[in-house]
Amino acid sequence: MPESHRVIQSDWLDAIADLDDASIDLLYADPPFNTGQTQAASAGAYRDAWATTDDWVVWLRERITATRPKLRPTASILIHTDWRTSHRVRVLLDELLGEDRFVNHLIWRYGLGGSSPRRFARKHDDILFYCLDPNAYYFDPPMVPATSNRMKGQLKKATDVLDIPTLNNMASERVGYPTQKPLALLELLISACCPPAGTVLDPCCGSGTTLVAAKNLSRHALGFDQSPDACAITRDRLK
Repeated sequence: MPESHRVIQSDWLDAIADLDDASIDLLYADPPFNTGQTQAASAGAYRDAWATTDDWVVWLRERITATRPKLRPTASILIHTDWRTSHRVRVLLDELLGEDRFVNHLIWRYGLGGSSPRRFARKHDDILFYCLDPNAYYFDPPMVPATSNRMKGQLKKATDVLDIPTLNNMASERVGYPTQKPLALLELLISACCPPAGTVLDPCCGSGTTLVAAKNLSRHALGFDQSPDACAITRDRLK
């Protein structure tokens, strides 16, 4: 595997210590969501449970704090979460980076999933976008198909609501690892937030979608995961 696309079997906190300072252009982290369950699929599984949400926040705080020196001054941070903890993560990032470093609260809207007679159906994830320097971070506005009749057939700049289908069970890119994200989502985020030939770090890389998207876009990619199954799948996909 090329040195520019590396996969390391390790916990985020352990692996980050070996990186050079100011070497990462984009941190995209899709950590466990603290669902209280074991996430499992045909090609792997991982335990996704902490005793309390406070314990989960402490876990994330340690890792973001340790990662901060590894980011270039022009770097951006994307933390992918959901309704359980997005509010806690935003407060945490405000504290660690500064409220003026907030850029966007992105909504990834999708259609799959169940519903409940006791609440509105939950059909989105949250992606919190922060920068280190409000005057220097990289951003190339992604273009998406326009939906109005006036602009039919044209492109427009994407909004903070991303309408990208999640992977169904028959999707050709599905590899059988739990909570796999679609390539289209990661390609949009990386092309927007990481400069050409820049370096993307995914410290909870799971099925490897972030690294594959980075490779497709000619960015360098680095991924960590404790699971040997996840690392093997990621390496196979990169080949």
